[in-house]
Amino acid sequence: MTYINQSRSVSTSMLVGSGAVIASLISQNVGAAFAKQLFPIVGAYGVTALRTALAALLLLMLFRPWRRLPRRKLLPALIGYGAMLGLMNLLIYQAFARLPIGVAVGIEVLGPLAVVLLGARSRQDLIWLAAAVAGLVLLLPVRSETALDSLGLAFAFGAAACWALYILYGKRVSTILGNDAVAWGMVTAALINLPMGIITAGPVLLSPWVLGVGLIVAILSSALPYTLEMEAMRRVPAHILGILFSTAPAVAATAGLFVLGEILTPLQWGAIVLIMIASGGSTASAATSIDERQS
Repeated sequence: MTYINQSRSVSTSMLVGSGAVIASLISQNVGAAFAKQLFPIVGAYGVTALRTALAALLLLMLFRPWRRLPRRKLLPALIGYGAMLGLMNLLIYQAFARLPIGVAVGIEVLGPLAVVLLGARSRQDLIWLAAAVAGLVLLLPVRSETALDSLGLAFAFGAAACWALYILYGKRVSTILGNDAVAWGMVTAALINLPMGIITAGPVLLSPWVLGVGLIVAILSSALPYTLEMEAMRRVPAHILGILFSTAPAVAATAGLFVLGEILTPLQWGAIVLIMIASGGSTASAATSIDERQS
């Protein structure tokens, strides 16, 4: 009976963690769609600085992490987590400024997929990974006659690398620090992004309308999703997190449709369904595998 209860507890934890990832992606991509509307006013650097700085303030007030200072041996991983968080935001917003959101996120998600490849332990993992990759191939306009901005592609691939490292560093600090890691990580991200934002946007960042929209973006795109992701990192293995994060292009495309009015082709919708199937299948397989080992 004890083993059965433990098994159920682990399965419930996995499902809660998986739900946190999906909720995080929805919030993050809706926020990104709103953020793109600020680009003509303060630029991508300005939006990134505003988003991370306001999110850092919110998280500091909410969690008060200074009351539980991290141990010195955790500092390298914590700084790495924050640095990857900041650079990931910086690079993907530069990609958003040059590429459609769905394309940029489709490239960025290659980072979590790399984590999947490194953490694959069974044939089932590889099957779901193959399904996710097939969906991404269909989603990206590789046969489009319109050339994609090469600098935008470079930024998107850079964001992908940062996302992979963000997951790995996050796993190291999540169990011990929990939400404090999110707060300290966002402070580090703000310190990375603020200088460039202030230089490029200047006093416009402090206008009431920009601050108001920036606060909404900070909550939707940073404070809420990264807190949810930290909870997920405490409950879900890194390679399963990678497959769950592969749903990001589907969520981004949906956010683009409802917020920006971006219309998708039937082929792109088919890709979205394929990615969603891969994500759900991977989560179910992982939970089943844990149940079998615990029983």
